[in-house]
Amino acid sequence: MKAEIIREIAFGAGVSATLNGEMLTVKGPKGEVSRSFRSPSITTTINQGKIVLQVKKGTKREKTMIGTFEAHIANMIKGVQEHHTYKLKICSSHFPMNVSVVGKELLIKNFLGEAVPRKAKIVPGADVKVNGNEIIVTSPDRELAGMMASRIENLCRITNRDRRIFQDGCYITHKVGRAI
Repeated sequence: MKAEIIREIAFGAGVSATLNGEMLTVKGPKGEVSRSFRSPSITTTINQGKIVLQVKKGTKREKTMIGTFEAHIANMIKGVQEHHTYKLKICSSHFPMNVSVVGKELLIKNFLGEAVPRKAKIVPGADVKVNGNEIIVTSPDRELAGMMASRIENLCRITNRDRRIFQDGCYITHKVGRAI
């Protein structure tokens, strides 16, 4: 059954939003996040401190699409108010690893005794810090923070060895909003 669906997402003081065609930009005290919301049937507008998503004759598909858009916009608003944070733990039992941030790259030296360091480019918009045996990834964009954390975790992936014995690597211990 087709019905009109309207969802309003309010953003608080200190946060501003602009809409340029399909591109929504949210600015806040901690940064700026832009994202394209492309759908032929969903109209997006900004009215008096609220982002309004509307469908005239919405089906089940449009209802789920509006829910997805609403979740993405809520993450954007939360990210510009306080950064999204991922935490990774450095585990090394066989060889002592040295993890450092040099310029726009994360270097992992002496992983399983390898002579050549492993490198991961830091995604623009994400911030990576190393504190002892913990790596902290922060970003106003939730997807960038998650992508950078997964890159670091995959950088230390172990192949052709018994995973029960060789447990060295960098593992995600805390995602946005929950500990693992």
